[in-house]
Amino acid sequence: LSGLDPAQPYFQGTPPEVRLDKSDADFVDVIHTDSAPTIPNLGFGMRPAIGHIDFYPNGGEEMPGCAKNPVSQIVDLDGIWEGTRDFVACNHLRSYKYYSDSIIYPDGFLGYPCASYDLFQSGKCFPCPEEGCPNMGHYADKYKDKIKNDFMKLYLNTGEARDFPLWRYKVSVTLSGRSKVKGYVNIALYGTGGNSRQYQITKGTLKPDNTYTAYIDVETNVGKITKVKFLWNNNWINPTLPKLGAATVTVEAGQNR
Repeated sequence: LSGLDPAQPYFQGTPPEVRLDKSDADFVDVIHTDSAPTIPNLGFGMRPAIGHIDFYPNGGEEMPGCAKNPVSQIVDLDGIWEGTRDFVACNHLRSYKYYSDSIIYPDGFLGYPCASYDLFQSGKCFPCPEEGCPNMGHYADKYKDKIKNDFMKLYLNTGEARDFPLWRYKVSVTLSGRSKVKGYVNIALYGTGGNSRQYQITKGTLKPDNTYTAYIDVETNVGKITKVKFLWNNNWINPTLPKLGAATVTVEAGQNR
């Protein structure tokens, strides 16, 4: 059984007989997309973990792309009818959109076991454990024989619009150069599965020999990495013409460590 943002009003806190519960089937997976409190946040979805595995994309409360202004949301790419529904219940309805996207992307929507979304965001729950990460949505049941805990909370990030899946990488850059400068460092990944756009790894004071690390959620599963593009910029003209390079760039993919 797959629960697509099970309803919160009149159901949260009720006995298992009344609401969705993991005793309802051999395997119950749940996607929570609108679990903020009903009052005052108008959250329609249930917060507690109630399945064998519970996914909390983007933390489970506010989904990217749902904060668009009302006009652009109602005159949506999917048409006025769907746009109007999205305006009223955008976070709640993301659950079925993620599910439908998951059918097309069997390797997408990896959920990382973690105690909280903040810990996930900071990289504390990266990479996937040895037994791998479950895929949120249609292929979640591939994981059912690997479950070790009574409740399993899983976190991931998604895109703002279709296509929703993102693939998580840890990127560390050690700089080379002669003097520290202010600016930013961007990295793009190239691989057998496709190329990514540029992602900012760090911004501020850039010191040679220092290592800067970021966790990036990439719109493409780049596969085996063949090339990394390194760019830095200090955003203003410096008469000393400072130079910075990348001594090393280390990339770790979440799904296969």
